[in-house]
Amino acid sequence: MQLLLLNQAYAFEKKEVGDKIYFALQDVVQKIYRDNKTDLPISNQIKKVTEDYYIVNVDDVFEAEVLEYYLKTEFVKVKLDVDFEYAIYDCASDEMMYGSYISSNDEQSEKCENCFEKREGLIYYFAVRFPQLKYSLIGSLGQYWFFTGILLLVLVIYVYSVFQLLKQKKYAELQTDFINNMTHEFKTPLASILIASNYAQNQPEIKNNPKLSKYTDIIISQSNKLNQHIERILTVAKGDAKWIELDKTQINLKEIVELVKENVLLKTAKNTKISITIPDDFTVKADDFHCYNAMFNLVENAVKYSGDEPSIHINATKTITGAEISIADNGPGIEKNHIDYVFDKFYRVPRENKKDIEGFGIGLSYVKKIMDLHRWKIKLENNLKGGLTVLITIPKKDII
Repeated sequence: MQLLLLNQAYAFEKKEVGDKIYFALQDVVQKIYRDNKTDLPISNQIKKVTEDYYIVNVDDVFEAEVLEYYLKTEFVKVKLDVDFEYAIYDCASDEMMYGSYISSNDEQSEKCENCFEKREGLIYYFAVRFPQLKYSLIGSLGQYWFFTGILLLVLVIYVYSVFQLLKQKKYAELQTDFINNMTHEFKTPLASILIASNYAQNQPEIKNNPKLSKYTDIIISQSNKLNQHIERILTVAKGDAKWIELDKTQINLKEIVELVKENVLLKTAKNTKISITIPDDFTVKADDFHCYNAMFNLVENAVKYSGDEPSIHINATKTITGAEISIADNGPGIEKNHIDYVFDKFYRVPRENKKDIEGFGIGLSYVKKIMDLHRWKIKLENNLKGGLTVLITIPKKDII
Protein backbone atom coordinates (compact mmCIF):
# COMPACT_ATOMS: atom_id res chain seq x y z
CA MET A 1 0.00 0.00 0.00
CA GLN A 2 2.85 2.37 0.80
CA LEU A 3 4.51 1.64 -2.54
CA LEU A 4 1.18 2.21 -4.28
CA LEU A 5 0.77 5.51 -2.46
CA LEU A 6 4.30 6.51 -3.39
CA ASN A 7 3.65 5.63 -7.04
CA GLN A 8 0.42 7.66 -7.05
CA ALA A 9 2.20 10.63 -5.45
CA TYR A 10 4.94 10.40 -8.10
CA ALA A 11 2.34 10.26 -10.90
CA PHE A 12 0.48 13.25 -9.44
CA GLU A 13 3.69 15.26 -9.10
CA LYS A 14 4.72 14.35 -12.65
CA LYS A 15 1.33 15.48 -14.01
CA GLU A 16 1.49 18.74 -12.06
CA VAL A 17 4.97 19.53 -13.37
CA GLY A 18 3.89 18.56 -16.91
CA ASP A 19 0.96 20.95 -16.69
CA LYS A 20 3.24 23.75 -15.50
CA ILE A 21 5.60 23.18 -18.44
CA TYR A 22 2.72 23.08 -20.93
CA PHE A 23 1.08 26.29 -19.70
CA ALA A 24 4.44 28.08 -19.51
CA LEU A 25 5.33 27.11 -23.10
CA GLN A 26 1.85 28.12 -24.24
CA ASP A 27 2.34 31.57 -22.71
CA VAL A 28 5.74 31.83 -24.45
CA VAL A 29 4.10 31.13 -27.83
CA GLN A 30 1.37 33.70 -27.16
CA LYS A 31 3.94 36.37 -26.32
CA ILE A 32 5.92 35.63 -29.50
CA TYR A 33 2.75 36.05 -31.61
CA ARG A 34 1.86 39.18 -29.65
CA ASP A 35 5.28 40.67 -30.38
CA ASN A 36 4.95 39.80 -34.07
CA LYS A 37 1.37 41.16 -34.07
CA THR A 38 0.04 38.03 -35.74
CA ASP A 39 -2.95 35.84 -34.94
CA LEU A 40 -2.39 32.79 -32.80
CA PRO A 41 -3.27 29.54 -34.60
CA ILE A 42 -6.06 27.38 -33.20
CA SER A 43 -4.09 24.11 -33.50
CA ASN A 44 -2.06 22.75 -30.62
CA GLN A 45 1.54 23.80 -31.17
CA ILE A 46 3.16 22.04 -28.19
CA LYS A 47 4.12 18.40 -28.52
CA LYS A 48 5.38 16.32 -25.61
CA VAL A 49 7.95 13.85 -26.97
CA THR A 50 9.03 12.39 -23.61
CA GLU A 51 8.57 13.35 -19.97
CA ASP A 52 11.55 15.71 -20.19
CA TYR A 53 11.53 16.73 -23.88
CA TYR A 54 9.09 19.13 -25.63
CA ILE A 55 8.81 20.43 -29.21
CA VAL A 56 7.08 23.83 -29.74
CA ASN A 57 5.99 24.72 -33.30
CA VAL A 58 5.87 28.54 -33.30
CA ASP A 59 5.19 28.77 -37.04
CA ASP A 60 6.46 32.34 -36.93
CA VAL A 61 9.82 34.08 -36.70
CA PHE A 62 11.40 34.76 -33.27
CA GLU A 63 14.75 35.72 -31.80
CA ALA A 64 16.85 33.42 -29.62
CA GLU A 65 17.43 36.07 -26.94
CA VAL A 66 13.71 36.86 -26.73
CA LEU A 67 12.85 33.16 -26.52
CA GLU A 68 15.32 32.60 -23.66
CA TYR A 69 13.94 35.59 -21.76
CA TYR A 70 10.36 34.40 -22.15
CA LEU A 71 11.25 30.85 -21.12
CA LYS A 72 12.94 32.04 -17.93
CA THR A 73 10.11 34.43 -17.11
CA GLU A 74 7.28 31.95 -17.64
CA PHE A 75 9.00 29.13 -15.78
CA VAL A 76 9.52 31.41 -12.79
CA LYS A 77 5.90 32.54 -13.01
CA VAL A 78 4.58 28.96 -12.68
CA LYS A 79 7.18 28.21 -9.96
CA LEU A 80 9.00 25.63 -12.01
CA ASP A 81 12.37 25.48 -10.29
CA VAL A 82 14.23 23.05 -12.54
CA ASP A 83 17.17 23.13 -14.96
CA PHE A 84 16.40 23.32 -18.67
CA GLU A 85 18.16 23.76 -21.99
CA TYR A 86 16.78 24.68 -25.39
CA ALA A 87 17.64 24.54 -29.07
CA ILE A 88 16.20 26.33 -32.12
CA TYR A 89 15.79 24.92 -35.62
CA ASP A 90 17.86 26.77 -38.21
CA CYS A 91 16.34 26.35 -41.68
CA ALA A 92 19.49 27.63 -43.37
CA SER A 93 21.64 24.78 -42.02
CA ASP A 94 18.72 22.39 -41.51
CA GLU A 95 20.04 21.63 -38.01
CA MET A 96 19.05 22.21 -34.42
CA MET A 97 21.16 25.08 -33.07
CA TYR A 98 21.87 24.70 -29.38
CA GLY A 99 20.79 27.69 -27.33
CA SER A 100 21.86 27.58 -23.70
CA TYR A 101 21.71 25.61 -20.45
CA ILE A 102 19.74 27.46 -17.75
CA SER A 103 20.45 26.25 -14.23
CA SER A 104 18.03 26.81 -11.35
CA ASN A 105 20.83 27.04 -8.78
CA ASP A 106 23.55 28.72 -10.83
CA GLU A 107 25.53 25.50 -11.07
CA GLN A 108 26.45 24.74 -14.65
CA SER A 109 25.89 21.10 -15.55
CA GLU A 110 27.04 19.15 -18.57
CA LYS A 111 25.37 20.26 -21.78
CA CYS A 112 23.86 17.79 -24.21
CA GLU A 113 23.84 19.45 -27.61
CA ASN A 114 23.26 16.17 -29.42
CA CYS A 115 20.11 15.41 -27.44
CA PHE A 116 17.94 17.64 -29.65
CA GLU A 117 16.47 15.92 -32.69
CA LYS A 118 15.20 17.55 -35.86
CA ARG A 119 11.46 17.26 -36.65
CA GLU A 120 10.34 16.91 -40.25
CA GLY A 121 7.64 19.24 -41.62
CA LEU A 122 8.34 22.13 -39.25
CA ILE A 123 10.18 25.40 -40.00
CA TYR A 124 9.91 27.77 -37.05
CA TYR A 125 10.14 25.75 -33.89
CA PHE A 126 12.28 25.18 -30.84
CA ALA A 127 12.81 22.30 -28.41
CA VAL A 128 13.13 22.37 -24.63
CA ARG A 129 14.74 19.67 -22.58
CA PHE A 130 14.71 19.19 -18.79
CA PRO A 131 17.74 16.98 -17.96
CA GLN A 132 17.17 16.99 -14.16
CA LEU A 133 13.40 16.61 -14.24
CA LYS A 134 13.32 12.98 -13.07
CA TYR A 135 15.60 13.68 -10.09
CA SER A 136 13.60 16.80 -9.28
CA LEU A 137 10.37 14.78 -9.19
CA ILE A 138 11.93 12.17 -6.91
CA GLY A 139 13.33 14.86 -4.63
CA SER A 140 9.97 16.62 -4.37
CA LEU A 141 8.53 13.49 -2.72
CA GLY A 142 10.74 13.96 0.35
CA GLN A 143 8.04 13.37 2.96
CA TYR A 144 6.78 10.27 1.14
CA TRP A 145 10.30 8.84 1.02
CA PHE A 146 10.68 9.61 4.73
CA PHE A 147 7.52 7.72 5.70
CA THR A 148 8.37 4.91 3.30
CA GLY A 149 11.80 4.62 4.93
CA ILE A 150 10.20 4.44 8.38
CA LEU A 151 7.78 1.78 7.19
CA LEU A 152 10.60 -0.28 5.67
CA LEU A 153 12.56 0.05 8.90
CA VAL A 154 9.56 -1.15 10.90
CA LEU A 155 9.11 -4.00 8.44
CA VAL A 156 12.75 -5.05 8.80
CA ILE A 157 12.48 -4.91 12.59
CA TYR A 158 9.25 -6.92 12.43
CA VAL A 159 10.79 -9.62 10.23
CA TYR A 160 13.86 -9.74 12.48
CA SER A 161 11.59 -10.07 15.54
CA VAL A 162 9.68 -12.93 13.93
CA PHE A 163 12.93 -14.79 13.24
CA GLN A 164 14.03 -14.17 16.82
CA LEU A 165 10.70 -15.46 18.13
CA LEU A 166 11.01 -18.58 16.00
CA LYS A 167 14.52 -19.07 17.33
CA GLN A 168 13.30 -18.57 20.90
CA LYS A 169 10.49 -21.03 20.26
CA LYS A 170 13.04 -23.59 19.15
CA TYR A 171 15.09 -22.99 22.29
CA ALA A 172 11.94 -23.23 24.41
CA GLU A 173 11.13 -26.60 22.89
CA LEU A 174 14.67 -27.81 23.59
CA GLN A 175 14.37 -26.48 27.12
CA THR A 176 11.07 -28.28 27.63
CA ASP A 177 12.58 -31.55 26.41
CA PHE A 178 15.53 -31.02 28.73
CA ILE A 179 13.29 -30.40 31.75
CA ASN A 180 11.09 -33.40 30.96
CA ASN A 181 14.18 -35.59 30.80
CA MET A 182 15.47 -34.08 34.04
CA THR A 183 12.15 -34.86 35.73
CA HIS A 184 12.65 -38.51 34.92
CA GLU A 185 16.30 -38.39 35.97
CA PHE A 186 15.36 -36.85 39.33
CA LYS A 187 12.47 -39.14 40.15
CA THR A 188 14.26 -42.38 39.35
CA PRO A 189 17.12 -41.96 41.88
CA LEU A 190 14.69 -40.48 44.41
CA ALA A 191 12.54 -43.58 44.25
CA SER A 192 15.62 -45.77 44.70
CA ILE A 193 16.75 -43.66 47.69
CA LEU A 194 13.36 -43.98 49.36
CA ILE A 195 13.21 -47.73 48.84
CA ALA A 196 16.73 -48.21 50.18
CA SER A 197 16.16 -45.84 53.10
CA ASN A 198 12.91 -47.47 54.15
CA TYR A 199 14.56 -50.88 54.01
CA ALA A 200 17.59 -49.64 56.00
CA GLN A 201 15.36 -48.02 58.63
CA ASN A 202 13.84 -51.37 59.54
CA GLN A 203 17.21 -53.08 60.06
CA PRO A 204 18.13 -53.89 63.71
CA GLU A 205 21.52 -52.23 63.36
CA ILE A 206 19.84 -48.93 62.44
CA LYS A 207 17.03 -49.18 65.00
CA ASN A 208 19.45 -49.82 67.85
CA ASN A 209 21.73 -46.91 66.88
CA PRO A 210 20.04 -43.54 67.62
CA LYS A 211 22.54 -41.58 65.52
CA LEU A 212 22.11 -43.77 62.42
CA SER A 213 18.36 -43.83 62.96
CA LYS A 214 18.32 -40.03 63.02
CA TYR A 215 20.29 -39.82 59.78
CA THR A 216 17.95 -42.33 58.15
CA ASP A 217 14.92 -40.30 59.23
CA ILE A 218 16.49 -37.19 57.71
CA ILE A 219 17.11 -39.00 54.42
CA ILE A 220 13.54 -40.29 54.24
CA SER A 221 11.87 -37.00 55.25
CA GLN A 222 13.93 -34.89 52.87
CA SER A 223 13.48 -37.38 50.02
CA ASN A 224 9.72 -37.35 50.52
CA LYS A 225 9.73 -33.58 50.61
CA LEU A 226 11.78 -33.36 47.46
CA ASN A 227 9.65 -35.96 45.71
CA GLN A 228 6.46 -34.02 46.55
CA HIS A 229 7.74 -30.71 45.28
CA ILE A 230 10.04 -31.71 42.43
CA GLU A 231 7.40 -30.83 39.83
CA ARG A 232 6.92 -27.40 41.36
CA ILE A 233 10.64 -26.65 41.28
CA LEU A 234 10.93 -27.80 37.67
CA THR A 235 7.94 -25.65 36.80
CA VAL A 236 9.85 -22.67 38.13
CA ALA A 237 12.78 -23.71 35.95
CA LYS A 238 10.43 -23.58 32.99
CA GLY A 239 9.58 -20.02 33.92
CA ASP A 240 5.97 -20.64 34.93
CA ALA A 241 6.14 -18.87 38.29
CA LYS A 242 2.35 -18.42 38.41
CA TRP A 243 2.03 -22.10 39.19
CA ILE A 244 3.68 -21.57 42.58
CA GLU A 245 1.48 -20.53 45.46
CA LEU A 246 3.33 -19.54 48.58
CA ASP A 247 2.01 -20.83 51.87
CA LYS A 248 3.33 -18.17 54.21
CA THR A 249 3.57 -19.06 57.88
CA GLN A 250 5.60 -17.89 60.87
CA ILE A 251 8.95 -19.66 60.70
CA ASN A 252 11.99 -19.43 62.90
CA LEU A 253 14.83 -18.40 60.61
CA LYS A 254 17.54 -19.80 62.87
CA GLU A 255 15.92 -23.25 62.92
CA ILE A 256 15.70 -23.23 59.12
CA VAL A 257 19.34 -22.23 58.76
CA GLU A 258 20.46 -24.81 61.35
CA LEU A 259 18.64 -27.53 59.37
CA VAL A 260 20.29 -26.27 56.17
CA LYS A 261 23.69 -26.39 57.87
CA GLU A 262 23.11 -29.94 59.07
CA ASN A 263 22.05 -31.23 55.67
CA VAL A 264 24.83 -29.40 53.79
CA LEU A 265 27.47 -30.83 56.14
CA LEU A 266 26.02 -34.29 55.63
CA LYS A 267 26.18 -33.89 51.87
CA THR A 268 29.70 -32.49 51.48
CA ALA A 269 32.95 -34.34 52.01
CA LYS A 270 34.97 -31.13 52.38
CA ASN A 271 36.40 -29.80 55.63
CA THR A 272 33.61 -27.23 55.96
CA LYS A 273 32.98 -24.66 58.68
CA ILE A 274 29.60 -22.96 58.85
CA SER A 275 29.04 -20.31 61.50
CA ILE A 276 25.57 -18.92 62.23
CA THR A 277 24.88 -15.59 63.92
CA ILE A 278 21.11 -15.32 64.12
CA PRO A 279 19.01 -14.46 67.20
CA ASP A 280 16.98 -17.37 68.59
CA ASP A 281 13.71 -15.44 68.27
CA PHE A 282 14.27 -14.28 64.69
CA THR A 283 10.87 -15.05 63.17
CA VAL A 284 9.78 -14.19 59.63
CA LYS A 285 6.66 -14.68 57.57
CA ALA A 286 7.59 -16.95 54.66
CA ASP A 287 6.91 -20.23 52.88
CA ASP A 288 8.68 -22.91 54.92
CA PHE A 289 9.45 -25.25 52.02
CA HIS A 290 10.64 -22.68 49.50
CA CYS A 291 12.54 -20.64 52.09
CA TYR A 292 14.43 -23.78 53.13
CA ASN A 293 15.16 -24.70 49.49
CA ALA A 294 16.41 -21.20 48.70
CA MET A 295 18.70 -21.08 51.73
CA PHE A 296 19.95 -24.60 51.01
CA ASN A 297 20.80 -23.63 47.41
CA LEU A 298 22.72 -20.56 48.54
CA VAL A 299 24.69 -22.33 51.30
CA GLU A 300 25.37 -25.36 49.09
CA ASN A 301 26.71 -23.08 46.34
CA ALA A 302 28.90 -21.28 48.86
CA VAL A 303 30.40 -24.61 49.94
CA LYS A 304 30.67 -25.92 46.39
CA TYR A 305 32.66 -22.97 45.06
CA SER A 306 34.86 -22.28 48.10
CA GLY A 307 37.73 -24.69 47.52
CA ASP A 308 38.76 -27.57 49.77
CA GLU A 309 38.19 -25.81 53.13
CA PRO A 310 35.03 -23.71 52.87
CA SER A 311 34.34 -21.20 55.62
CA ILE A 312 30.78 -19.93 55.51
CA HIS A 313 29.38 -17.16 57.72
CA ILE A 314 25.60 -16.75 57.92
CA ASN A 315 24.45 -13.62 59.65
CA ALA A 316 21.01 -12.04 60.16
CA THR A 317 20.35 -8.63 61.65
CA LYS A 318 17.28 -6.48 62.02
CA THR A 319 17.34 -2.99 60.50
CA ILE A 320 15.07 0.04 60.54
CA THR A 321 13.43 -1.02 57.26
CA GLY A 322 13.28 -4.78 58.01
CA ALA A 323 16.10 -7.29 58.16
CA GLU A 324 19.15 -8.40 56.22
CA ILE A 325 20.59 -11.88 55.82
CA SER A 326 24.16 -12.31 54.60
CA ILE A 327 25.88 -15.50 53.48
CA ALA A 328 29.62 -14.94 53.05
CA ASP A 329 32.13 -17.49 51.79
CA ASN A 330 35.87 -17.64 51.21
CA GLY A 331 35.75 -18.68 47.58
CA PRO A 332 37.16 -16.92 44.49
CA GLY A 333 34.07 -14.77 43.95
CA ILE A 334 32.53 -14.02 40.58
CA GLU A 335 33.94 -11.82 37.84
CA LYS A 336 32.16 -8.50 37.47
CA ASN A 337 31.04 -9.17 33.90
CA HIS A 338 29.23 -12.36 35.03
CA ILE A 339 27.73 -11.28 38.36
CA ASP A 340 24.67 -9.62 36.77
CA TYR A 341 23.69 -12.80 34.92
CA VAL A 342 24.01 -15.50 37.59
CA PHE A 343 20.27 -15.40 38.34
CA ASP A 344 19.37 -16.03 34.69
CA LYS A 345 17.91 -19.42 33.93
CA PHE A 346 20.51 -22.01 32.79
CA TYR A 347 23.32 -19.47 33.04
CA ARG A 348 26.56 -20.82 34.43
CA VAL A 349 29.67 -18.85 35.22
CA PRO A 350 32.64 -20.27 33.28
CA ARG A 351 34.81 -22.17 35.77
CA GLU A 352 37.27 -25.00 35.88
CA ASN A 353 35.47 -28.21 34.96
CA LYS A 354 35.25 -30.32 38.13
CA LYS A 355 32.80 -33.01 39.15
CA ASP A 356 31.99 -31.37 42.48
CA ILE A 357 30.83 -28.14 40.86
CA GLU A 358 28.68 -29.56 38.11
CA GLY A 359 25.20 -28.08 37.73
CA PHE A 360 22.46 -27.05 35.33
CA GLY A 361 22.17 -23.34 36.10
CA ILE A 362 18.67 -23.52 37.60
CA GLY A 363 19.49 -23.25 41.31
CA LEU A 364 20.05 -19.49 41.53
CA SER A 365 17.25 -18.88 39.04
CA TYR A 366 14.92 -20.73 41.40
CA VAL A 367 16.25 -18.72 44.37
CA LYS A 368 15.63 -15.43 42.54
CA LYS A 369 12.05 -16.43 41.71
CA ILE A 370 11.35 -17.37 45.32
CA MET A 371 12.80 -14.06 46.51
CA ASP A 372 10.65 -12.17 44.00
CA LEU A 373 7.51 -14.04 45.05
CA HIS A 374 8.23 -13.16 48.68
CA ARG A 375 9.00 -9.58 47.51
CA TRP A 376 12.43 -9.86 49.08
CA LYS A 377 15.56 -8.49 47.42
CA ILE A 378 18.71 -10.47 46.74
CA LYS A 379 22.07 -9.40 45.37
CA LEU A 380 25.66 -10.65 45.17
CA GLU A 381 28.77 -8.75 46.14
CA ASN A 382 32.44 -9.69 45.86
CA ASN A 383 34.30 -9.23 49.14
CA LEU A 384 37.34 -6.97 49.20
CA LYS A 385 39.46 -9.71 50.79
CA GLY A 386 38.14 -12.47 48.53
CA GLY A 387 35.00 -14.50 48.53
CA LEU A 388 31.39 -13.72 47.75
CA THR A 389 28.55 -12.41 49.92
CA VAL A 390 24.87 -13.00 49.23
CA LEU A 391 22.67 -10.28 50.70
CA ILE A 392 18.95 -10.86 51.23
CA THR A 393 16.84 -7.89 52.25
CA ILE A 394 13.52 -8.67 53.99
CA PRO A 395 10.90 -5.88 54.29
CA LYS A 396 9.61 -4.90 57.71
CA LYS A 397 6.13 -6.29 57.05
CA ASP A 398 7.56 -9.86 56.97
CA ILE A 399 9.42 -9.49 60.29
CA ILE A 400 7.52 -10.77 63.31
